[in-house]
Amino acid sequence: MENTVIKEKRFNKVIAVVSVIIPIVVALLFGVKIPNVEPLSFLPPIYATINGLTAVLLIVAVWAIKNGKQDLHQKLMTTNIALSLMFLVMYILYHMTSESTPFGGEGFIAYVYYFILITHIVLSIALIPLVLRTYSKAYLNRFEDHRALARYTFPIWLYVAITGVVVYIMISPYYAY
Repeated sequence: MENTVIKEKRFNKVIAVVSVIIPIVVALLFGVKIPNVEPLSFLPPIYATINGLTAVLLIVAVWAIKNGKQDLHQKLMTTNIALSLMFLVMYILYHMTSESTPFGGEGFIAYVYYFILITHIVLSIALIPLVLRTYSKAYLNRFEDHRALARYTFPIWLYVAITGVVVYIMISPYYAY
């Protein structure tokens, strides 16, 4: 038991560091432009698709665990983490090679867009430690704690994945391809 406690403390330290470093690095890289590189304008629909696939796989993963398919659940959740990392890399690369696209909508729709965008960004930052802690609980075979934390992590992750697609759909008419 003590070995698990020590492992969890180590995981929590790593999770805390990663949870702080990722948003800082993303924010810093967001302002860096790679000179003399063709804009990677093909990436937004790809990373929006990754968000959509993540949403679907999250739902399938919940179905799997509720139907006793623990191995499938574990594989789907690991896939979702990999997809999230792919999204992050593509998102950074796009913004390092392209100017940010301003939203062109006006009035009420602009308020809707910015509400969705801001909640998407804030919750995606909060999601980092939630996902890593939830995953670590399962890794350490602390399934009751895993389930308890997953009750919060799942809806937030699903919201972030779905709103990622919605943000893309709302801003896509304004991209300069």
